Amino acid sequence: MTIGPASPISGLEATLPTAWYRREEVFLLEREHIFFSDWFCVARDEQLPKPGDSFVVAVAGQSILLVRNRAGTVRGFYNVCRHRGARLCAPPATGGGASAALRGGVMPGGTIVCPYHGWTYTLDGQLIKAPHLTTTDDFDPATVRLHAVGCESWGGFIFVNLGTGDVPPLSASLGGVPERLARYPLAELRIGSTLNYEVAANWKVICENYNECYHCGPVHPELCRLVPAFRENGGANLDWQRGVPHRSGADTFSMSGTSVRRSFPGLNEDEQQRHKGELVYPNLLLSVAREHVAAFILEPLEAMRTRISCHFLFEPFEMAQQRFDPAEVVEFWDLVNRQDWAICEAVQAGMSSRMHEVGVFSPMEDFNLDIRRYVTERIGAFV
Repeated sequence: MTIGPASPISGLEATLPTAWYRREEVFLLEREHIFFSDWFCVARDEQLPKPGDSFVVAVAGQSILLVRNRAGTVRGFYNVCRHRGARLCAPPATGGGASAALRGGVMPGGTIVCPYHGWTYTLDGQLIKAPHLTTTDDFDPATVRLHAVGCESWGGFIFVNLGTGDVPPLSASLGGVPERLARYPLAELRIGSTLNYEVAANWKVICENYNECYHCGPVHPELCRLVPAFRENGGANLDWQRGVPHRSGADTFSMSGTSVRRSFPGLNEDEQQRHKGELVYPNLLLSVAREHVAAFILEPLEAMRTRISCHFLFEPFEMAQQRFDPAEVVEFWDLVNRQDWAICEAVQAGMSSRMHEVGVFSPMEDFNLDIRRYVTERIGAFV
């Protein structure tokens, strides 16, 4: 399948066409054929710890209500009442805005109540009450349900799928990731800190940057002092499946390269000394150390704007210790993250040049050929 202009530099693979990183028309195609069709990571299980808890998330502009039902299962619904389309629940951190005054949402008694006319649903989305309407009005509440979305979990992460018809299981999207991270207790970890960013760059620019370390030498001097292999040979020949080695005396990503926290129980010898990374398409980036995990959840907002939540996950045993302090990890990651976001924004800005129709990947960026394949298979026929 042709993906656009041929490579402008002989011997190197072409990127996706520059327009695919900039045009809103392309972003709308991605929204329909990727974000609304594939499994999309939105939250952590711990953000809905008990039955009756709820959490509002966004998927490419669609408001989705997550609720934990009475059986303890997380269900997902479009955040819209079946009556007149009112939003059922306000998103988090609404402050003093108009939505903060809504008198509906998920109620303590275990129902979802529309703030507009009081239509009431169970935590499984079944309408059970429509005030002043009865079955004698030729209306049967039992036939009305909230619009559900696919909802599954892996490793403590909640994924939703907005596709219609037969939706493949989440396992099909995860591929070999669960096996490669099998000894890490992802589902048992808890959020110790979160950093939120908004980056003026296309979501694919961010994923491609994450997927290679050719840029690490010029962009991340502190990170390369911790992991010298990142700058050796332009980051070529890194064995991500085994994990990348730290410098002598270091064993994790932190300002000092060390931590008083114990390693996750069950790790093999390599995993106690090396660092691993995974990309779960389209929007979950995992960077895995021996005693913490940095999880990046991307929310594409527009063609050239992406919101990122970076959760730092730790073992509950360590979080219960009086000495627990995630600051050294968080400060190190914030430094590295801001370096990444700045260079991603520089790439996005540079793509506005009338001379830039397509870029190229060096051999050290071969993993990005898989991102090219992933996107092309889903929208290539429509562009």
